[in-house]
Amino acid sequence: MSNTFGDVFKITVFGDSHGKAIGGIVDGCMAGLAIDESLLTKELSRRSAGNDFFSSPRKEMDAFEILSGIMDGKTTGGAIAFTIPNNNVKSDDYLNLDSLFRPSHADFTYFAKYGTTVSAGKLQASARIFAAVVLGGAIAKQMLHQFGISIYGFVNQIGTVSFDKSYKEIKPETIEDSIVRCPDIATSEKMMEELKTVKANHDSVGGKICCVITGCEPGLGDPIFEKLQARLAHAMFSINAVKGFEYGSGFRAAGMTGSQHNDEFIIKKKKLSTLTNHSGGIQGGITNGEDIYFNVAFKPAPSIGQRQKTIDREANEVEFTASGRHDVCFVPRAVPIVEAMAALVMADTYLKNMKNAE
Repeated sequence: MSNTFGDVFKITVFGDSHGKAIGGIVDGCMAGLAIDESLLTKELSRRSAGNDFFSSPRKEMDAFEILSGIMDGKTTGGAIAFTIPNNNVKSDDYLNLDSLFRPSHADFTYFAKYGTTVSAGKLQASARIFAAVVLGGAIAKQMLHQFGISIYGFVNQIGTVSFDKSYKEIKPETIEDSIVRCPDIATSEKMMEELKTVKANHDSVGGKICCVITGCEPGLGDPIFEKLQARLAHAMFSINAVKGFEYGSGFRAAGMTGSQHNDEFIIKKKKLSTLTNHSGGIQGGITNGEDIYFNVAFKPAPSIGQRQKTIDREANEVEFTASGRHDVCFVPRAVPIVEAMAALVMADTYLKNMKNAE
């Protein structure tokens, strides 16, 4: 059951990082939606590794194959099934790790739950599975586009270097110009220097991603246990290595007064709007028509090139150095994953809203 996400617009993912392939099934997509497969390829390439000095050198072409649900460039209304082959698997690199419970990895918890005797990173604990999520999210993005909803993300922190300006002060079209996906040139350069230092120390570093959703009409979402911000938080915490989520003013709200935080309603361009947007576009779990924006915090990659202590499967104390191919920082690669999960939530929310309106 945990392999499926969504209620109306659903995605089910399958496969292992070191298996023959990964893939997914998207259910609930309307019939007749034009799908540009070149945009699917573009989204997958944004997530892929091996394109820079700070990501894993594992290079996968991610040449997906659509098995059903799309014919002559349009959705049929049936399940959209696809596979993405794993062509660059090097399981032997991890043989010396299979006997260990690596610090801050899922090896021990997978062993406790499933009894598996291989490193969890060879299975679904690897972020590799999210290539399938990115493809499914790319389909959701194309559906949302016809309703005027757009989603973009950017890196606003790597390690100790942060970009503190509002998303309203950036140009989204400049995000991809930066190798670290930060829209500010000066901050990007500082982030690169931080990454070079961390790599030289055989270490890793985390960061934050800001995601923005524009074009939502008022009234999307539900109250109580299905609040839109709760569904977005659920989606973000489903991504590997996520440690925190905040929307709108987030944790800053704790230090504000009500008079400072309240979003005053105004009429703007003959439409009801708010003077500020501390609410992050959501009030009572339902969209108010303003931009939705949120931050997602990622921990450092736990696989590092330094000597570490741990316990093996025989309860022996051991020391090891992680072998294999790992990221110094996977935050820039996570931007399309954050966007994809947000798109899946919004596609599902939009279709549920249409269904309830019938």
